[in-house]
Amino acid sequence: MALDLKYLESEIQDQYLNDDNPRPWIIGFSGGKDSTMLLQVVWIAIQKLDSILRSRPVYIVCNDTLVENPKIAQFINQTLIDIQQAAAEQGLPITVHQTTPRLEDTFWVNLLGKGYPAPNNTFRWCTDRLKINPTTEFIKDKISEVGEAIILLGTRSDESSSRAKSIESSKIHIDSERLRRHVLPNAFVYAPIKDVTIDELWPYLLQVNPPWGGTHRNLVTLYRNATGGDCPLVIDTTTPSCGQSRFGCWVCSVVKRDKSMEALIDNGEEWMEPLVEFRDMLVDFRNDRSWRQTWRRNSSEENADAETWGPYLPEKRAYMLQTLLKAQKEVQNDEPNLVLINYQELVAIQVTWHRDSIFDYNVADIYNSIYKTDLKNEDFSDGQIFEKELLKEICDDDADFNLIGELLEIQKSKIILVNNFGIQSDFENHIERDYKKRQLC
Repeated sequence: MALDLKYLESEIQDQYLNDDNPRPWIIGFSGGKDSTMLLQVVWIAIQKLDSILRSRPVYIVCNDTLVENPKIAQFINQTLIDIQQAAAEQGLPITVHQTTPRLEDTFWVNLLGKGYPAPNNTFRWCTDRLKINPTTEFIKDKISEVGEAIILLGTRSDESSSRAKSIESSKIHIDSERLRRHVLPNAFVYAPIKDVTIDELWPYLLQVNPPWGGTHRNLVTLYRNATGGDCPLVIDTTTPSCGQSRFGCWVCSVVKRDKSMEALIDNGEEWMEPLVEFRDMLVDFRNDRSWRQTWRRNSSEENADAETWGPYLPEKRAYMLQTLLKAQKEVQNDEPNLVLINYQELVAIQVTWHRDSIFDYNVADIYNSIYKTDLKNEDFSDGQIFEKELLKEICDDDADFNLIGELLEIQKSKIILVNNFGIQSDFENHIERDYKKRQLC
């Protein structure tokens, strides 16, 4: 093996020990081949140090977008459990931390709740919300504790010429030539395996078992079955996002075909077929004019313009939610514990629909139609009991009763989303729509 492991481990140990600043190390771990090798060589290098010298904390941060390829997510989650357990047993200063997007930033709340169109190259709204922001917040928190942090990434120069140029041009000479500046203040990037080639990486993983136990056989099998690469931990706009047969979000509509998921299906994971069908639907109808409003979310129907491509129409949002829940129910026949959209997201979608004055569709009815349950609207609200009977006694007219109820739902949606901005305008727009509806009747 051409790879000089002794030199690599020595360099890592030198950087770990000879840094007077107590700044922690943050390892970006995606579960792919590069980040796996990075973690392994760092682990072994630190493990060889005297226990009294292992004082610098090492945080393993893995970002879960909540829409990861389920097969990859299962593998990564088990790996993280093994890593945390082994680190504790071996007395290493290594801890695992999984980041997720804020509820209002999740893929489903934006796509199905707000009606954002499926992402493409010109409007890739998902990367910041799902990937960059959650990890950035974790890094900022660690920086605020001690002033600085070093982020270890599994980037390699031979991945592409642009990556090589980026690594070389951003080097600095503060502590050593090993570090380069990160876009975040007081954060630095260290890429120990930047000079490792792909021809050196795979033999290493095949010959050296992970120090957290087991082998890399499952990782190799995943790559072989998906015939693709891993999705790197995205921490800034210079880090490539997923796509082009990489492991990533199963809903990714930036590429025309998800070749990695198709390959997994061809290699025995047929239960994933409903996911491919749903993703293909997002791609097929993203630019379908009949699916989109002709006014923006922050505008009103009175400002409709044939040239405007607004969010998805309410009926299309409801249709996509129904289709998603059908897919979830179908895959749960083979994977009972797999959840494609969680309960909190369903609640947030209902709240967002009320915020957008969408009352013709509700999450409870859609969910009940798929799962044959008997859930109530209140099960997808903030949990407060709506005094309908009392309100009905006060209102002589059913239309007035419905209007007041809808206005209260709009107010509650603002409270739940902790955003009272524009509530008067929302009230006025909804009352105006209700008035026009009554005039037509």
